[in-house]
Amino acid sequence: MNEATLDIAVMAGDGIGPEVVEAALRVLEAVQRRVGGFRLSFTHLEAGAEAYRRTGVAMSEEVFERAASADAILFGAMGLPHVRLPDGREIAPQLDLRERLGLFAGVRPIRLLPGVPSALADPRARAIDLVILREQTEGLFAGRGRGAVSADRAEDRLVVTRAASERLFDMAFALARERKGRGGKGRVDLVDKANVLGSMAFFRAVFLERAKLHPDIAVGCRYVDATALDLVRRPWDFDVLVTENLMGDILSDLGAALVGGMGFAPTADLGRDRGLFQPAHGSAPDIAGKGIANPTAMILSAAMMLDWLGRTRGIEACREAARFVEAAVEWVFAEGRIRPVELGGSSGTRAIAEAVAAAVDEPGPSTLR
Repeated sequence: MNEATLDIAVMAGDGIGPEVVEAALRVLEAVQRRVGGFRLSFTHLEAGAEAYRRTGVAMSEEVFERAASADAILFGAMGLPHVRLPDGREIAPQLDLRERLGLFAGVRPIRLLPGVPSALADPRARAIDLVILREQTEGLFAGRGRGAVSADRAEDRLVVTRAASERLFDMAFALARERKGRGGKGRVDLVDKANVLGSMAFFRAVFLERAKLHPDIAVGCRYVDATALDLVRRPWDFDVLVTENLMGDILSDLGAALVGGMGFAPTADLGRDRGLFQPAHGSAPDIAGKGIANPTAMILSAAMMLDWLGRTRGIEACREAARFVEAAVEWVFAEGRIRPVELGGSSGTRAIAEAVAAAVDEPGPSTLR
C-alpha cells in the first residue's frame, strides 16, 4: 500500500514560534512512525516581524504562493511589539493569510485536560469542553488598514455579509452535530451585540434563518457581555459558540484562561479547502530562547491539522494519528509526567515534546480515547 505524501508549509515565525513548532514536529515525526499510511513533507518558509525588520517585507509573494499551494500550513507565532508598520500596527502576516486564503472560520477548542488545573475552583470545571467558532474575514477586523484616521478622529468599519455569515453558521451546525454524535450537547449559541448594532442584528437574523435548516440542533442567541460573564460562571454549559471576529478573539483568550492558559489553546483557521493550524498564543518575546515555552497548544494544533487532512483528503491514517497525539497529550498530563513552567512546574519546551512523543509509542495513550 502506497503512503500518501502531504505537503506541509511550516511558518515558525517570531519569538517562541520556532521553539514550539520544533516541538510539534518532533511529535509529528513520532506519530508518523507509529501509525504509518501517510508521510508529511515539511517546507520551512520565512515570514514575520524579523523578516520585515531585515528585508522590509513581512511575507514575500513567493512565500505566500508556496504556502497557498501546500496541503496545510503549520504556523508558530508572528509579530514583535517593537517591530511595527509605519502606521503603528504590528506585523501580522497571519491576518493577511486569513484574508487572502479565505480562512473564514477560526475554530478554538476550549477543553480542560486531565491533570491541568482550571482557574475556577468549582469541580464542574473538569467538564469544560466547548468550541468558539469565530468569523475571520469580516467583522471589525475588516477595517484593518482601511480606516480613516486624522488628528481628531479615527474610524474603522464593521462589515457583515450574508454569504460569509451563512457559511460560518453552516459550519457551526455541522460541528455541533459531530460533537453530538460523540456525546456532546448538540447546541449552537450565537454571540453578538444585536441590541445595539444594526450589523449584529443582521448577523442574528441570518443565523436564525440558517438554524431552520438544522432542526436537530438546539440554538440560542446571547449578547457578548453576558456570554463573557457566563463563561466565567458556568462554562461547562456551553457547546458551540459562534461569533464575530473581534468578539471571538476576546472570548477565545478568556476561554483559554479557564483551561490552564494560552499554552493549552490550539486553533485551526479553515476555509473551503485550505487550513492553517497554530496555537492561540502570540510570540511571547519575553520568554523566547529560554526553553520554557509550553508547546502543548502547538502540538494539539498539529493534531487538529492531522484530523483535518484526514477528513479533507480521505486519509483515515491521518485521523488515527490525530487521535494518538491527543491521547498522548492527555496521558502525560493525567499521569503527572510533565508540568509546564507557567503552572509552577519545571517541564520546559523540549521535555514536554519528548514526553508526548514517547507517549505516542506507549500502550497507555492508544487506549485512552
